[in-house]
Amino acid sequence: MARTHGPAPGEPDGTGWTKALHPDDLEPTAAVFAARLGSGEPVDVDYRIRIAATGEYRWQRARAYPRRDEAGTVIRWYGVAEDVHDRRLAEAALRESEEELRLVVESARDHVILTTDTDGVITRWSAGAQAVLGWSPGEAVGQPAAITFTPEDRERGADLREIATAAREGCAIDERWHVTKDGRRVFLNGSVHPLPPDAQNRPRGFLKVARDETGRITAEEARRASEAQLRLVADALPLLVSFVDRSLTYRFANAAYRDWFDRTPAEVVGRKVPDLVDEAGFQARLPYMERALAGTPVRLDLPWPWPDGRRRIADIRYEPRRDARGEVDGFYVFVQDVTTQRDAEAGLAAERDRLWDLSEDLLVNADYEGRLLRVSPSWTALLGHDEETLLTRPYAEIVHPDDFPVVMEALLDMRATGKPVRFEDRVKAADGTWRWIAWKLAPEPGGERLTGIGRDVTAEREAAEEKARLEEQLRQAQKMEAVGQLTGGLAHDFNNLLAGISGSLELMQTRMAQGRLTDLDRYMTAAQGASKRAAALTHRLLAFSRRQTLDPKPTNVNALVRGMEELIRRTVGPEIEVEVVGAAGLWPALVDPHQLENALLNLCINARDAMPRGGRITVETANKWLDAYAARKHDIPPGQYLSLCVTDIGTGMTADVIAKAFDPFFTTKPIGQGTGLGLSMIYGFAKQSGGQVRIYSEVGEGTTVCIYLPRYHGTVEEIDPLAALSEVQRAEQGETVLVVDDEPTVRMLVTEVLEELGYAAIEAADSASGLKVLQSDVRIDLLITDVGLPGGMNGRQMADAGRERRPDLKVLFITGYAENAVVGNGHLEPGMAVLTKPFVVETLGVRIREMIAHG
Repeated sequence: MARTHGPAPGEPDGTGWTKALHPDDLEPTAAVFAARLGSGEPVDVDYRIRIAATGEYRWQRARAYPRRDEAGTVIRWYGVAEDVHDRRLAEAALRESEEELRLVVESARDHVILTTDTDGVITRWSAGAQAVLGWSPGEAVGQPAAITFTPEDRERGADLREIATAAREGCAIDERWHVTKDGRRVFLNGSVHPLPPDAQNRPRGFLKVARDETGRITAEEARRASEAQLRLVADALPLLVSFVDRSLTYRFANAAYRDWFDRTPAEVVGRKVPDLVDEAGFQARLPYMERALAGTPVRLDLPWPWPDGRRRIADIRYEPRRDARGEVDGFYVFVQDVTTQRDAEAGLAAERDRLWDLSEDLLVNADYEGRLLRVSPSWTALLGHDEETLLTRPYAEIVHPDDFPVVMEALLDMRATGKPVRFEDRVKAADGTWRWIAWKLAPEPGGERLTGIGRDVTAEREAAEEKARLEEQLRQAQKMEAVGQLTGGLAHDFNNLLAGISGSLELMQTRMAQGRLTDLDRYMTAAQGASKRAAALTHRLLAFSRRQTLDPKPTNVNALVRGMEELIRRTVGPEIEVEVVGAAGLWPALVDPHQLENALLNLCINARDAMPRGGRITVETANKWLDAYAARKHDIPPGQYLSLCVTDIGTGMTADVIAKAFDPFFTTKPIGQGTGLGLSMIYGFAKQSGGQVRIYSEVGEGTTVCIYLPRYHGTVEEIDPLAALSEVQRAEQGETVLVVDDEPTVRMLVTEVLEELGYAAIEAADSASGLKVLQSDVRIDLLITDVGLPGGMNGRQMADAGRERRPDLKVLFITGYAENAVVGNGHLEPGMAVLTKPFVVETLGVRIREMIAHG
């Protein structure tokens, strides 16, 4: 002890040796000795102690026995100390290594790691083994390793030891299918290693490390199956199929190579293209193979004789293949014998050439820039141009300038869509005449050329133009016939009316000369009646021609029908039942209410006349949504409309009668019982109001006539019907009216009415004179003007010019013609109104007073 550790300072007997202990071991060692003092047992303890020569600490293992005195007190310790420093370091390194190994084993979740004893019983089972095979360490340890073997391996008595035996001198490979706890099959690829022997050099068992490669094996099996199927398909194809890599080496070849090269696929794969074809054949193919390796699909025809020298034409295709990075790694080769097909195509081409030469239609091949590449002989026969001229001149030079945009639009459309196009244009012949050609063009494969066929339709076009000219002549003749019928009817009716008026005036003049004044009222009444009938006839004519002056107002049609109901009942008589069905929530209409009342009364009278033995008339209103289809049937724009329909149960109409019902002077009534203008007037009024009229009828079942009017989206003001019947008030002091009309009689009548009402009247015969008055400082409370005036401007223009000086000027237009566009087509500005000639004097007075008093 003294030699190893040196004497303890001041303690020559060495009893102070414990002072050389490592500070960390002093207390544990003292505790061991203290524990043995009472029991007297020997002490076994490891500690580190300083070596005097080097100053280092080394591990020692001491075994000491106590010596006691008679009283039993320990007075000495006797024992030996063994240097175990190197062994302790080795054991620590082993434990550290084992811990590292344990961490590695437990972290290898995708690996199966297990150990067995020499009998193949599992002694260690990793977490990865549990993850892959399903058994936990508690279930696996103590079991034979064969629990993971497949039934086939178990049946033949396979055991881990048969592999382990091969591993006694090293590592053995173990690749096989195994079975998991739940019966699934997994493929483990691993190795078996013998464990280091124990201290007596006896075998301790084996270590197996394996990786789950089920996915790889399954994918490989699927790939092999797919390749086998591909091989079957490729071998069954009547094509030469192969794959050539970038080095021009064959990597795949099908069974057809035996027929084409007299070599089996195995003899082809691995060889280069120049090894199979001669130098001339290789050089012919090389530019196309280089294009394929650059990523461009290639197709070509090459002569490829049979081995016995017979003629053969091969259709060869090279299709580039790209790898996962998108780079071309080679190309597929597809070769087909097309000798029969090409011979047939050549025959078809010859037949096509014969048809090309014999066709009377214009056949052409051209490009999209308008160059003719090939033309049939029919071009020369029809147009007179020789083939050289046609192929050297642009097509645009022989196309009519007006038709050239049509040609270019068709070419652009075909190039964009790839679909055939049809059009007609005029082509110039060699003699300078123009021929109409109906073309059908179609794109050729490749997208750079087109093929077309043109048919000469000049005769058809001329015939169509002649037909159109004759039809126009017929329409003009029909118009003249209608005008003759119209004027004849007008002459007849107006002659009757004028006879009544002139005759009454002559009798009045005679009676007044004789001093016989008692019969004047009768003659005046007759003349006034004839005048009113003449006014009504004019009104109907203007309504039919859609040129009457309307005064449209927002109108509640249901209220208008209710107001007319009693009049309708009295008019149609007691034998006719009248039923009114007004739609709830009926939309308003912007319409002239007086004209709508006239139209409704006319329809009810027609319905009455269709039921001579009595019956029922139904007046019905409704809201209508007309979509595009319904609007086309009704010949009006799509949108919202309200309908006013009159239905009877009378004799009905045939289709021929319905077709003529709206013609002027057409009537089915006996002579003298109808003018034939009723329905035509209603038709004109409805069209002028933006609507339509339709007749629905069956013979013996009755008739329905419906007026369709556009919906008005504003509000309708309720008007007191009694207000218009109030007595006309007289003028206030100083109120003045300007009257502008080129007809002296009209100016005289209006002035007389104004003076009767107490107004001062100023007259002007033309627009220039009237505007001069309006631009003066004279007081003007109302302007009454005709619409059609001489003097450089019409009545509306004069009124607008006067309003520049007098913004609040009130204007009453009086007109006997339908200058609706001039008046404003019903869209008059505030403070303006219209009164149609002829008018009742009392009506003129009421309108004047209303406008001056209320605007």
